[in-house]
Amino acid sequence: MGFIRFSGVDFHYGPAGSSAVSILKGLELELAQGEFYVLLGPSGCGKTTALNLLAGFERPSAGTIVMEGHAIGEPGMDRVVIFQGDDSLYPWLTAQENVEFPLRMTGVGAAERRRRAATWLSRVGLANHGQKFPHQLSGGMKQRIQIARALVCDAPVLLMDEPFGALDAQTRTILQDELVSICNGSGATVLFITHDIAEAIILADRIGVMRAGPGSAVKDEFALDLPRPRNRGSVEFAAAYDRIQRVLGEEVRKVVTREAAA
Repeated sequence: MGFIRFSGVDFHYGPAGSSAVSILKGLELELAQGEFYVLLGPSGCGKTTALNLLAGFERPSAGTIVMEGHAIGEPGMDRVVIFQGDDSLYPWLTAQENVEFPLRMTGVGAAERRRRAATWLSRVGLANHGQKFPHQLSGGMKQRIQIARALVCDAPVLLMDEPFGALDAQTRTILQDELVSICNGSGATVLFITHDIAEAIILADRIGVMRAGPGSAVKDEFALDLPRPRNRGSVEFAAAYDRIQRVLGEEVRKVVTREAAA
C-alpha cells in the first residue's frame, strides 16, 4: 500500500471561514501500485474533486497527496485522465494520429510513434480502424481510442471519470470487461469514478464508498476477491452488491432528504 496516498485532504471553494463551501474534509485514501480502485458515492460527494486533485488540476486546501513519496502539485505525464465524453479527441486527426498525439508532443520519433500507437490500437480491438476519423467511429470505439491514447505513454497512473457514462448499456458492459484486461496488461494504477455499483464490482480490486457531502471523505471500503472475469449473475456478485448498496443507500438517502428540505 501507499503508492498513492491522500492524507488529511480538505478541499473547499472560496476563502477559508464560514462562507467556504466544503467539498472534501479529512480525506484519507491509499492506492497500491497496480491496483484498480473505484470511488463510489452519491452525486456531489466530491468523487471528481478527488480525481482532479490527484491529476493536479486542483490543489488541496489542506493535507497532502503523495505519489511515490513526491507531493502532487501540478499535472504531469505520469497521470493521464480519461473523461466521460469524447471531446478530447481531435476530429481532424485519424484514430492512429490521435493515439500518437501525446508521443508527438513529447518528441518521440515518427516511426516509434506509429509502432506504439499500432500496438495499442490492436490491444483495444481497433487494429483495422486506425485510418478512420472520430466521426466515423461509434461511441464505444471513441472510448477505446481514448484508452489507447492514455496508455500509449506508459503512464503509471490512469484516472477515469465515468468514462462509460454516455454509452449504451450493451457497449458499456463490453467495455467494462475489456478495460480490466487492458489495464491489468499495462500495469497501471487506476482511480475510477462511478455512480454504478455493478460497474464498480466488475472493475475494482477495492471500492471506496464516499459520504454524502458537504465535507465528504471515504466512509467505508470493500476489498473484492471475486474471480475474474466476474459473473454479474453469480451469488457472490449479488452478495457484494447488497453489502455495498446498504452503505451507499444510507448516503444517497441523506442527499434526497436534504434536497427535499431545501
